[in-house]
Amino acid sequence: MDPKGQRVKLNDGHFIPVLGFGTFAPREVPKSEALEVTKFAIEAGFRHIDSAHLYQNEEQVGQAIRSKIADGTVKREDIFYTSKLWSTSLRPELVRPALEKSLNNLQLDYVDLYIIHFPVALKPGETLFPTDENGKPIFDSVDLCRTWEALEKCKDAGLTKSIGVSNFNHKQLEKILNKPGLKYKPVCNQVECHPYFNQSKLLDFCKSHDIVLVAYGALGSQRLKEWVNPNLPFLLEDPVLSAIAKKHRQTPALVALRYQIQRGVVVLAKSYNKKRIKENIQVFDFELTPEDMKAIDGLNSNMRYNELLL
Repeated sequence: MDPKGQRVKLNDGHFIPVLGFGTFAPREVPKSEALEVTKFAIEAGFRHIDSAHLYQNEEQVGQAIRSKIADGTVKREDIFYTSKLWSTSLRPELVRPALEKSLNNLQLDYVDLYIIHFPVALKPGETLFPTDENGKPIFDSVDLCRTWEALEKCKDAGLTKSIGVSNFNHKQLEKILNKPGLKYKPVCNQVECHPYFNQSKLLDFCKSHDIVLVAYGALGSQRLKEWVNPNLPFLLEDPVLSAIAKKHRQTPALVALRYQIQRGVVVLAKSYNKKRIKENIQVFDFELTPEDMKAIDGLNSNMRYNELLL
């Protein structure tokens, strides 16, 4: 931890803020809102901003970051920005052009973290989800070790400070870690993680290799038809979380975020609601007891909300 206690050191020496602002929004949300809420999040105190080529909002998010630099709220080095390499660009020769496209959309010189979004390759092209005439995904055959080497070159070229992965299981991580001639280890693995799906085994594996686990979907999940099973229980209405929240005079959302930070997980808080964005930054104002942590651990039922089955 750094002196403020709000950043952790990555295995390449850079620091990542433990609380991040997630910018993903459903398609029906106008892109202009990404600009507004990202500006608001930076004003509220968020310094770690998470986006991706897939989200189709990097232009707006970049504009928000640049406007907050221009008005003196932050310097570029205060902001930790993550982008992600989408599945249609996993061929090694497509990696740098994909990152350059994101940088061009953002109008930034570098990103702080560039990660492989999914360990599954799709047919290259402009279409994000290429399908055949039967609506089935068209996969591509790519050795992710070669993709990783292309990411290492992007880091060496100064286009990204750090490189990592997302949605990898421990076997997929091991493949990269055991790669002959590995130059840089992944600094992180960003995965779905919340009290109903706490990823404790993967977290232990990541910690043993000095890889930071970054949690998305930490508040359960937005009810998106194409991604989320609508029949699952709503995490933030859980009685155990609610009781702990009441005891600390906090909200269940803050308890769910605080839980991750105390177990050494970097956590993304995704909200397009200004009141909740402001509230989420208060995660540093209280602490859960070991008993609280144990009770929340007990909620795990290996239940995923995000079921995008590529």
